[in-house]
This record gives sequence, structure tokens and C-alpha cells, in this order.
Amino acid sequence: MVDLTINTDLARQILVNFIRSEVTRVGYSRAVVGLSGGIDSALSCALAVEALGADNVLAVRMPYKTSSPDSLAHAGLLIEQLEVASKTIEITSMVEPLFAFDENITKLRKGNIMARQRMIVLYDQSEVFKGLVIGTSNKTEILLGYSTQFGDSAAAINPLGDLYKTQIRQLARAMNIPAPIIEKAPSADLWGGQTDEGELGFTYDEVDKLLYLLIDQRYNAQECIEEGWDEKFVNAVIARMRRAQFKRMMPPIAKLSNRTMGYDFLYLRDWGT
Repeated sequence: MVDLTINTDLARQILVNFIRSEVTRVGYSRAVVGLSGGIDSALSCALAVEALGADNVLAVRMPYKTSSPDSLAHAGLLIEQLEVASKTIEITSMVEPLFAFDENITKLRKGNIMARQRMIVLYDQSEVFKGLVIGTSNKTEILLGYSTQFGDSAAAINPLGDLYKTQIRQLARAMNIPAPIIEKAPSADLWGGQTDEGELGFTYDEVDKLLYLLIDQRYNAQECIEEGWDEKFVNAVIARMRRAQFKRMMPPIAKLSNRTMGYDFLYLRDWGT
């Protein structure tokens, strides 16, 4: 029996302190969050507000013309509840000229372009607001590679990266994230009717339990199968994790000298402070 229950009070305290510490140690006092209307970005925003104060957090909504109206509305619920400053910057006119270069462009390519364009907007607003970009990717997405490299996976810091999706829901409830955000089907909202679980082919509840055994408990594939997990499912999840390793790393640098970044030059980013 896999139990993913967390102590939400403790997790909340750790993550709030993490945000405050990581933002201030590099000389900042403010944060910027891309608010999609989904549970992950809502939780990151709420944690940032608790860490830095509502006046020091900017929530940015970045819809495309086909984005669900519910996404904007749900993000609005959180903005109103947290009383944070917000901007709505539509990306339609920014991405469509690139779409037009190829009449055979796929939904996947469009989704990647939109994700990266949103990050361009977010980092531009980071400069305007003088705040660090706070990440919104959870542990499940990171392990499965369910993100766009240099798109929604980009951030200065990420408070959610060690919480599985099912644990995100637990903490979101504890922090009084609006119910419509918690209860709706997770979606990147890249095209009409798109859902995370529909694309992945399995539920978060299902895969989180398997990932917990594989990652946190260090089970191998055979041990998971002996525990009753479907062999094809286990092998598919492991293969997906392996393929996505490059997304979890900084770009490898070819080694030529005695002290190469990432190999021999390993100072922490806060060294000297």
C-alpha cells in the first residue's frame, strides 16, 4: 500500500521558507508567477505571497485565443483571494506569425511555441517587476518529462518540484486554494479539450504511486511487477523517465580544461555569502 500523505503544515513551512531564503539570498525581494488557472501555478503563487507578501508578487495571465475562459476566470479567483497585482498579456499575436511559416504545423509544435513564448513574457515581466520567476512544475511532471524545455519548465527557483501531483492537491486544499481550481481536470490548456491525463494515458493518482516506489523507495522494475503492477505500465513509465533525463539537467559542457563547470567547478550558486 503506497501512502503519499504529507504533513501539509510542515511542507507549507518548508516551502515558504525556501522561497523567502532563495529570493532574498540573491538580492531580490519580489517574485513573478505565470498564473494559468491550474492548481500548480495557483499553489506556487499562494506560497510566494505567504513568503514575500502580496505586494511583492506579480501574477501574469498569458492566454491564447483558444484558451478556456475558465482558465482566466479561475486565475482571477486566486488573484482576488490573494490580493496580488496582476497582468493579462495575450500571446496570440506573438505566436501566430511563427505558426504561419508552416501550414503543416502540429498541435505539439504549437504547444511548445506557446509554452516558450509565455516564458519570454514572464521573464520580461520579471525585469519590469524586479522579481524572480517562480516555477510551477511538480515532481510527477519533471520525472515524466511532461513539460516544454525552456518553456513551462524554466524558472529561477521551483518550490513544487519535490511534490507529486497528488501531494500538490493536498497542500492546495490546506492553503485554501479555490475549489474550482483544485477540482478541475489538470490541463496545460494548449488547445481545446486537452487534458494532462488524456495525453499521458494514465491518471496522476496511478502513476504517482508507481513513481514513489521507483524513485523514493528505489524499487526496480521487477520488484514493482511483483508488487502487482502491470509490466507494460512499469516499463513504459521507466522508459519515459529515462528519455526525459536531458530535461532535468543543465546542458552538459564538453570538458577541455582542468576546471569545467558542472564537473570540477562545483561551487554553490550562493558561494561566498
